[in-house]
Amino acid sequence: MQAARRTPLSAPGVPGESVSDPVGESVGDSVGDRPRSGRKLAFLLVVALVVLALDVVSKVIVVGSLSHRAPIRLLGGLLTLRLLRNSGAAFSIGTSMTIVFTVIAAAVIFYILRTARNLQSLPWAITLGLLLGGAMGNLADRIFRAPGLFRGDVVDWIELPHWPVFNLADSAIVCGGVVAVLLASRGMHLDGTRDRRHADGDGSGAVAGSGGVEPGSDHVEAGSDGVEGRDDGAGPALPAGARRPRRRAARCRPGPHVRLVEVPRRRADQ
Repeated sequence: MQAARRTPLSAPGVPGESVSDPVGESVGDSVGDRPRSGRKLAFLLVVALVVLALDVVSKVIVVGSLSHRAPIRLLGGLLTLRLLRNSGAAFSIGTSMTIVFTVIAAAVIFYILRTARNLQSLPWAITLGLLLGGAMGNLADRIFRAPGLFRGDVVDWIELPHWPVFNLADSAIVCGGVVAVLLASRGMHLDGTRDRRHADGDGSGAVAGSGGVEPGSDHVEAGSDGVEGRDDGAGPALPAGARRPRRRAARCRPGPHVRLVEVPRRRADQ
């Protein structure tokens, strides 16, 4: 019947197995993924430029306002605006290794831009945008600020209780790192795919609760006589000589993981 009505659904000699075209799928996926990857890369760059602009503007304002002033305490001492020039890494770590951290920041920027070519995940686009914008913000200070090229001091100005002084670029780097760890722990990749164990764990409850056919199973749930929706059990009493009306079996539309099995009809005299 399948061959008479439409194209065959089964491969020759292998009943129930669907036919796939690996060449067509790969070509279609590659063509369709290019615009998506370009949009995600553009979004990454927008996030990075926003972080860079906020960091640069805030540092210019802080340097012009707090260069010769005492620290400003806000919110009862919870937040303090204090100008500090840092020759080390984030949170004033490694103050004697300025050139080393400059090279590391440049390498991080290059790696993010190289990795982003295959980017198709929006959460990863935001994450990499935060990391890229933070790295560019601190690298700009290394290049353009005193005391010299690639040896410049980074401007830090945000101080919290019991926490080193930092800036907006440091905050973006830390937030991006935390989100990257969360995405990796959930099995999310840059190309938008997820690990099978995480995908199965998220979808198992939905399949069990919906009462549907589980992927990969080769059967359809049936009633008491092998056909879903048909029940020949006891019902209301009928007058003598009357026959109980026959119920039509529910029709099941075949899906990619459902195999139809022909069930013989029950004879009336049985």
